[in-house]
Amino acid sequence: MAYKNLHEFLDDLDRAGELKRITREVDPRLEITEIADRVMKSPGGGPALLFEKPARSTVPLAINLFGSRRRMAMALGVKKIDDIGDRLAEMLKLQVPNSLMGKLAMLPMLKEMAGFPPKSVRSAPCQDVIFQAGDVDLGRLPVATCWPDDGGPFITMPLVITRDPESGIRNVGMYRMQVLDRQTTAMHWQRHKTGARHYEMAKQRGERMEVAVAIGGDPATIFSATAPLPPAIDEFIFTGFLRREPMGLVKGVTVDLEVPAEADIILEGYVDPAEDLVREGPFGDHTGFYSLADNYPAFHVTAVTMRRNPVYIHTIVGRPPMEDFYMGNATERIFLPLTRLVQPEIVDYHMPAEGIFHNLVFVSIDKEYPGHAYKVMNGLWGMGQMMLAKVIVIVDKDVNVQDPREAWWVALNNIDPKRDVHFTPGPVDVLDHASSHFTFGSKMGIDATKKWPDEGFNRQWPDKIVMSPEVKQRVDQMWVELGLGDAGPTPWA
Repeated sequence: MAYKNLHEFLDDLDRAGELKRITREVDPRLEITEIADRVMKSPGGGPALLFEKPARSTVPLAINLFGSRRRMAMALGVKKIDDIGDRLAEMLKLQVPNSLMGKLAMLPMLKEMAGFPPKSVRSAPCQDVIFQAGDVDLGRLPVATCWPDDGGPFITMPLVITRDPESGIRNVGMYRMQVLDRQTTAMHWQRHKTGARHYEMAKQRGERMEVAVAIGGDPATIFSATAPLPPAIDEFIFTGFLRREPMGLVKGVTVDLEVPAEADIILEGYVDPAEDLVREGPFGDHTGFYSLADNYPAFHVTAVTMRRNPVYIHTIVGRPPMEDFYMGNATERIFLPLTRLVQPEIVDYHMPAEGIFHNLVFVSIDKEYPGHAYKVMNGLWGMGQMMLAKVIVIVDKDVNVQDPREAWWVALNNIDPKRDVHFTPGPVDVLDHASSHFTFGSKMGIDATKKWPDEGFNRQWPDKIVMSPEVKQRVDQMWVELGLGDAGPTPWA
């Protein structure tokens, strides 16, 4: 089912036993983080949490809503996340041109995806209550300070809406925002993000930049802000594709931007490129380390609008696993068909939690020619946010990359380090504290495929040890009689 808003999702989580309501008062400064971190690291990701009485605010705080495979599937209205990827694959199967340019040209023209454009409405729940000018006070919201050395409280799940000053194309991104005072935040859009590009364009044009920020709303809209979409695909159209129905947008009160009608809270305002940057951070980040303080633009809030019964949605990041792993895993599964669109030899890929998305990517391929692994790794480094991947490990198609133990077992057996490890320079994540330069460093590609004579390998390559099916079946039949307890599948079987 498609949820109309966050409240429908919370009610459904409650009925499904996936939501824990916290009725005692808890402080958003550090206490909520410690509680949520313990829950997120429990088996399966733990339950979603609704803090009904955050200290110093009358607005409830929800966290870990997406922090399990089941809740992530519920959020997007499917039984399992792969269903959305399968839907994309079926859609592409009938339409994919043979040429590379044809494939790239069709991305903005995906017919089914474009069939759910957002619809404009005249009034909306997100504008039930309106604060403007001197009445604006971000202190009304339970914005949390996550970790002890954080620079202050941070809004961690904002949907930041900007518009290309030249083309008018909308972008929705999720960039953390440090609250500096009652009416000002820092806007942490990193240099590789579209919001930062819009800011630089506005700066070159000498124009002030309008910005709107949505907090809460239906879960598909929240997820869409994190999706690595091609530039020509509007995140709100992708929301419609996920929901199988259009979402509603309403014109802002003080900005010429449309915002999600069913959002819980909207912050409207502007960023002025002519102003000095403000100090933002430190921030306990998804790497498990603090990202250091740096200079970012100031966002000035001109209006706060909200529902009559808003819920403030929050997340924390830090040492994995955390809630963001499940959101990242959903992105991985949904966008595999689009990756195959350009590189059809890819069978599967996986970014394990320990690699915090950009540090490690396992990729299985249907190897067809010598050096094929290098073609794939270089191609991936040229695709969108995959450009930030620090280590890419390529294995053969029979390896289950969803199991990092199996992937490493095969890789470490198959490589000669001098022969099979490839280094290349390139852009790295802003949060990479180990790179030789800020946002620029080296990457490592590992060819862990079976080596061919055409690649200069003249020895015999051994087969994996596998028991014969007949013997396995006979032992399965006698297992209960042996009295050895449950016999689950062996690792990497």
